[in-house]
Amino acid sequence: MLYPDFLKKEDYIGICALSAGVGKKLDDYLKALAVLNIQNYNIVETKSVRVNNERANSPIERANEFGQLINDEQIKMIIMASGGDSQIETIPYINYEEIKKHPKWIMGYSDPTNLLLPITTMLDIATIYGYNASSYDLNFDLDQINNFNIIEGNLIEQKSFDKYIDFIDIVNKNNKYHQVKWKADNKIHFNGRCIGGCLDVIEKFVGNKYDYVNDFIEKYKDDGIIWYFDIFSLSAYQTYLSLLQLKNAGYFKYCKGVLFGRVAFKSTNDSKLITSYDEAYKTALVDIPYIYDLDIGHTKPRMTIINGAIIDVDYEDNKGSINFQLK
Repeated sequence: MLYPDFLKKEDYIGICALSAGVGKKLDDYLKALAVLNIQNYNIVETKSVRVNNERANSPIERANEFGQLINDEQIKMIIMASGGDSQIETIPYINYEEIKKHPKWIMGYSDPTNLLLPITTMLDIATIYGYNASSYDLNFDLDQINNFNIIEGNLIEQKSFDKYIDFIDIVNKNNKYHQVKWKADNKIHFNGRCIGGCLDVIEKFVGNKYDYVNDFIEKYKDDGIIWYFDIFSLSAYQTYLSLLQLKNAGYFKYCKGVLFGRVAFKSTNDSKLITSYDEAYKTALVDIPYIYDLDIGHTKPRMTIINGAIIDVDYEDNKGSINFQLK
């Protein structure tokens, strides 16, 4: 596994829009840029970033702008501007050979799974599932501080937080807090090579020409595999079907454990076969240990996850921790 060089103060971060532009939430994006500037990073953004459209540009142009950042030697990290629904359109136009020649940290969450997953599984380059560039805020909460620590190479232990905000409340700027409670049937510890992202995206990868997941898990089978999933809008029944799809494709071979973040938009009324997300996990995974309602993905605070790293997970009494080793 190749780990790119971590950031230093005054390094350059590139921001591009492989999915949606940030024009509809420009004020939030400008505040996020202020946060990055406070951290003493220099910013280079591509021309499509501030477009107010779910497609920031044509798929070819979005991919070309990403390629410009990859080939710019002063850029040490690339952060996706936003999530969305259209990044999958850019996949055929990404130059993966150039990424291999110029490895650097690439970070995003949600729709950017379309880029992070093949880079780690196909190219053997670690990526980060953490923040989109528009997700930072001026509150400087602990999860954000943790993120800066990690992208600068200080691999701190990330512990479950005390309170969280649902995704819909983040969107509506309603700071309605809930008690954090990780959930599992028993005390759990597992260790293995980490891979994952947004399940809504990953289910669409199965069997396509960019699907190198089975190659990845075969290569690292001696480490064992830890999957993590961030679920955006799949219902409990759709989640069950998606997990079966991954299981039938061999994705859970050598799997030592699975982590599920909180579901952004929950729905359990579309099937009498599966009536809860926990039932979906349990019925699909059967004999694989799992923990759910973790601080991963669309809810806030969110943990920073390094795809490709060795991960240590501990859970007991609704609390837990995650540590990474780069080997």
